[in-house]
Amino acid sequence: MNLTCQNSFEVRVEGSPGSLYLVATPIGNLEDMTYRAVRTLRECDIIAAEDTRQTRKLLTHFEIQPKQLFSYHEHNKGASGPEIIRYIIEGKNVAIVSDAGLPAISDPGSDLVRLAVAEGISVIPVPGANAALSGLIASGLPTERFTFIGFLPRERKDIIAQLSSFQAAQGTLLFYESPHRVKKTLEIMLEALGDRNVALARELTKRYEEFVRGPISECLSWLEEHPPLGEYCIVVEGASAEEEQRERDAWWQELTLEAHVEHYESEGMSRKDAMKKTASDRGVSKRDIYNSLLNN
Repeated sequence: MNLTCQNSFEVRVEGSPGSLYLVATPIGNLEDMTYRAVRTLRECDIIAAEDTRQTRKLLTHFEIQPKQLFSYHEHNKGASGPEIIRYIIEGKNVAIVSDAGLPAISDPGSDLVRLAVAEGISVIPVPGANAALSGLIASGLPTERFTFIGFLPRERKDIIAQLSSFQAAQGTLLFYESPHRVKKTLEIMLEALGDRNVALARELTKRYEEFVRGPISECLSWLEEHPPLGEYCIVVEGASAEEEQRERDAWWQELTLEAHVEHYESEGMSRKDAMKKTASDRGVSKRDIYNSLLNN
């Protein structure tokens, strides 16, 4: 029996009716499925799956006959989430799974957890494989402090803005990326963060698992000769203590882009030179400054 503290103490008994189980599934190698995960999926009244077709393959492999398989994903969570919560309140145990790895990490499972917590429902993790942490521990980069970011935005200016917010973070940074976007993402990282050491973890736990380690520039050269295949976890070296201190001491941190540019204009610089200087301060390209001001 475990105790969890939310607003008040709650006695949580595994197997009691009306609980939400977050069940990890393999990220590639089916042998990473735990005994506890198999038992939980067999015993729960409902399995909520991101992709029911994918989950059926997993259940068939482990000879699990689901009592009820429920679709829950990004596009139907608004309607399916409250319905799942209603089932749990009525006394049913529900297991939620994603296509691979831990549910609620880069998928809508986190929204279901929030609904469950708001209703005072017991939320029980059934841990297992995770791509980001698997990539981190084998990267050769520091593991003492890290930040999981997941997938970056689609637009270049939004990627720059998000990366810039982590420019001075000392902890290792963890990203997910698709094969057709990984080169573009690394090119923007090189521009926004500098030529930091990274590890590209591809096809984790699968037959063709691969790690490429080195400065971003060298990894880009590698990808030119070895076209990207499979899903990637990108592990990026954090800022040095000196970089973090410089960022903390930056006088312009609280200024908007427009105010930053206007500061240099007030000192007699042309608009063009002011934007160039602002870009230099922030470690981004002048084009990004121009585009950001143009869109505001």
